[in-house]
Amino acid sequence: MIKILITGSNGQVGAELIRIIRSSIDAEILCTDITQRTVEGDGISFEYLDVKSRELTEKIFEKFKPDQVYHLASILSASGEKDPYLAYSVNLTGTVNVLNACVKYNVDKVFVPSTIGVFGPDAPKENAPVRHSSIPTTMYGITKAAAEMLFQYYFDKYGLDVRSLRYPGLISYRVPPTAGTTDYAVDMIRHAAKNAPYICYLKEDTPLPMMYMQDAMEATIKYMHADSKNLTIRTAYNVMSYTLTPEMLYDSIKKFKPNFEVRYNPDFRQKIAESWPYSLDISDSKRDWGFSFRYDIDKTVEDMLANL
Repeated sequence: MIKILITGSNGQVGAELIRIIRSSIDAEILCTDITQRTVEGDGISFEYLDVKSRELTEKIFEKFKPDQVYHLASILSASGEKDPYLAYSVNLTGTVNVLNACVKYNVDKVFVPSTIGVFGPDAPKENAPVRHSSIPTTMYGITKAAAEMLFQYYFDKYGLDVRSLRYPGLISYRVPPTAGTTDYAVDMIRHAAKNAPYICYLKEDTPLPMMYMQDAMEATIKYMHADSKNLTIRTAYNVMSYTLTPEMLYDSIKKFKPNFEVRYNPDFRQKIAESWPYSLDISDSKRDWGFSFRYDIDKTVEDMLANL
C-alpha cells in the first residue's frame, strides 16, 4: 500500500481526486488544508497544513513519509487579483516548500496542477502549444508559469519526478465554485438545477477551453501511472476536452431545462478570460501518455444536472 499526501484537499480538485484515488489505488491518504473538513473512509486522515510554512510542511512529510504527493494548494485567478501577495506566497513559496520536502524525504512522484492562466494575450488563441513565450497578465498565471520552470529545475537538478497538467476550466458538482474565471460554467449549471435565473460575469461569446472533472481526474491518474521514460515534457502538458462559451453552455442547458434564463453582466474577469487561448494543442499528451476524454458539452451538462 502506497502513502499519498494531498495538499489543498478541500478544493474543487481535491474532493474529486480523493474519490478517484480510493477507487483505483490501494493507498493510505493524508489530506491536508488550512480549513478543517470531515474525511470519510478507511485509510484516510486529515491534518492542518499551511504550505506557506516550510517548517509545518517538513513536519508533515517527516511524520507521514509519503510515497506520492498531490500538491493542490493554490490561489486561483480571481482571488489572486484581489490579493496578489497571498497568491504569490501560496503558489510559489508553498510550491517550493513542497518540492524541497519531496526531495528531502525521497518522494517517488509529485503532481502539481498548472493552468491555462500561464498563457498571456499574445499566445495563439487556437491550439496554443505547450512551449510558448507569452507573458501571463495575472498573478495566478505568473506564479504558475514560474512553477512550471521549477518543475523542470527540480527534475534536472534533483531527479525529482514532478508531473503537471495545465488544467482548462474544470466543471464539477461536488464542490461549489470558488474564485476561478472559468467557474461561471459550474455556477450556471448549479442555478439551472435549482430552476433559478443566472447572471453571468462573462460575455456570452467568450470562448475558453473546458473539461469535465471526471475526465480530468481520470487523465491525472493515467498520467501519474505513465512510464517516466515516455514523458518528453517536464514543465506541464496541455489537456482539454472542448471549447465553451457561456452562450453554448446556455444552449446545452436549455435542452434539459427549457425555462432556464441567463443574463450577462461582465466584470473584471472578462479581461482575464480574453487573455487566454480558447483551445490547446493536446497532441503531446496523446502521444506520450495516451490522453483521452469521454464527456462532450451535452454529456457534461446532463451528468451535472443528474447529480445536482
